Amino acid sequence: MALSVSFAQKKAVSEAYSIAKGTNANFNEARGLIKGALAHAETQNDPKTWYVAGFVEDQQFSAERMKQLLGQSPNEPVMYTALMNILPYFEKAYELDQIPDAKGKVKPKHTKDIKGILSADHVYYINAGAYYFDEKDYQKAYDAFQQYMKIADMPMFKGERVAERDSNFMTVQFYSAVAATQLNNSDLAIAALTRAKDTDYRANDVYQYLIYEYQQINDSVNVEKILEEGLVKFPEEKYYLLNLINTYIYSNRNEKAIEYLKTAIAQEPGNAQLYDVMGRVYESGLKDYVNAETYFLKALETQPDYVEALSNLGRIYYNQGVNRLGEANMISDTKLYQEEAAKAKDLFRKALPYFEKALQQKPDEREYMTALRGIYYNLNMNDEFNAIEAKMNIEY
Repeated sequence: MALSVSFAQKKAVSEAYSIAKGTNANFNEARGLIKGALAHAETQNDPKTWYVAGFVEDQQFSAERMKQLLGQSPNEPVMYTALMNILPYFEKAYELDQIPDAKGKVKPKHTKDIKGILSADHVYYINAGAYYFDEKDYQKAYDAFQQYMKIADMPMFKGERVAERDSNFMTVQFYSAVAATQLNNSDLAIAALTRAKDTDYRANDVYQYLIYEYQQINDSVNVEKILEEGLVKFPEEKYYLLNLINTYIYSNRNEKAIEYLKTAIAQEPGNAQLYDVMGRVYESGLKDYVNAETYFLKALETQPDYVEALSNLGRIYYNQGVNRLGEANMISDTKLYQEEAAKAKDLFRKALPYFEKALQQKPDEREYMTALRGIYYNLNMNDEFNAIEAKMNIEY
């Protein structure tokens, strides 16, 4: 009875092959037959079983592809599902086909056919990935592109055209990585992007995707590492330099930020934003108000209506005025107090036009209103003080 069951399973494998190869192939019937053989102990370790399983899928793929070649409309979901099913079966068939026989010799029976089919189908994995990408099924797109690369990496194709790292391979590698970025799996995306980043195809985009993925998992060490690599590899691309500057600023490495800002300014001497950022590093990071004032003034020299530089320079003078006035209030000598209070008022007067110009550009900015209210109060500008008070109360 055991021999009968074994024979039946082997017969099912042969029948599945014949049905799939026939003129009026019934692929579902062939799959049903081979499914039992794949699970049965007598046939599940036979390379022929796995080869036929892959062959059935290839035959259905080929049938749909033939429609396409004849100008008919193929069933693309069926066609590409079949294509995606081929490789897992053939991988197992190839593995079993390399097992030595009782005499210790390897006599593969299906490897040649597996090579022929995979070689012919290889390019169509690009089409499959593109199809799934357009359908926004990024998992299947990723899988299709991965299968393309896996086939190229198989030892059986070493030294052959299929294994070439040509433009097709680099394109697939890139879009596989892009698909991975859509799967909410940073580890997967990082692995795919890391593989793609050292090729010439859209490497700049790959680096920026990779930085984004490291940012998603708060890996600041690798963010900085890839930014530095990117800056060396793409020195004309502003993205890396500006993001490195931000990285150094946020991590309080102010001297490093200044070093890179000087590089950025040398590349773009007409960029007011860079001077403004440099001013803020000196002001907030190093408490060097002299250099901060210099760079804010340079920003306004470059772009007179740059609102951030207007408010930043106004703040430098305003804060110094507040501090000076606070120090004056601690002095008991009337004459000395008046001298120090006058110096404070001079600083408020210096701040005044910058905040007024800033408020003209951003009339709803409460930070500017608050500063102006303090300036008007300290300069005894009562009408202006009442007007700004009324404006702030209304807007509040």
